[in-house]
Amino acid sequence: MIKYSSEVVAAIKSATPIVALESTIISHGLPRPQNLEVALEVEKIVRENGATPATIALIDGVIHVGLEADELNRIANDDKVVKASTRDLAIIEATKQSAATTVAATSHIAHLAGIKVFATGGLGGVHRGHSYDESADLHALGEISIVIVCAGVKSILDVSGTLERLESFAIPVLGYQTNKFPGFYLTDSGFEIEHRVNSPAEIAAIWANRIALASDNCAIVVANPVVNQMNPELHDKVLTSGLAAAQTSHITGKAVTPFLLEYFHRESAGESLRVNIDIIKSNAKLAAQIACAL
Repeated sequence: MIKYSSEVVAAIKSATPIVALESTIISHGLPRPQNLEVALEVEKIVRENGATPATIALIDGVIHVGLEADELNRIANDDKVVKASTRDLAIIEATKQSAATTVAATSHIAHLAGIKVFATGGLGGVHRGHSYDESADLHALGEISIVIVCAGVKSILDVSGTLERLESFAIPVLGYQTNKFPGFYLTDSGFEIEHRVNSPAEIAAIWANRIALASDNCAIVVANPVVNQMNPELHDKVLTSGLAAAQTSHITGKAVTPFLLEYFHRESAGESLRVNIDIIKSNAKLAAQIACAL
């Protein structure tokens, strides 16, 4: 049920490190043609740091772990590519659609393929004002043993509520060289992280200890703050107006996040886009280093 790219097949045969990469950021998170350029550069960064990139997506109902050049181009440019979470995978397969995978779906497929490390931008979480409305990402990470490198949760969400849910699911959160929980566009969301790590080797040791203690039934979240954050005043201004615009336009449910991300890109004059790209590149580099340490 899974098709592997030639590069991933070679990595599996040689037992060398592999890093899973999500495809939603390519199909729905970045504008064209920059999305394809960034996807190629992120894969290059993973290779330069000693690991093999495995971008995950579904093409014509087939799960792909690692994409060939023409397949990556299709995910980046085909308007018919939908977004798929874990609940959608069997349906997408049966209907032979093409889909980019969310954090939840990418984690699930990576785990099926035996991949231990996954790099993404920001996690989904609890939506502002709706404690019952939360991303499937949280539930997936509560059940899947994988190291996920991210820049915290998207700042458009309820960060406090999301951290509470991560604690409820017993998902450890490690601040990479920080005790501040990052807020995606911002290096500091205003919340503390209890546990700090300073190297990929420390993360590898924690991974090994979890296996020995049989506490490895969920993900490890590595929160890696972006180095050059968005101007906080600009961020808060755009967020406030974006939330108001979403309410005025009656944007609800899973449509809120893409609406606000697009709003940020437009109203920040490209500043949020720059930070978004910096985030995925930084996280891909760290994920590759962790995969090598494991």
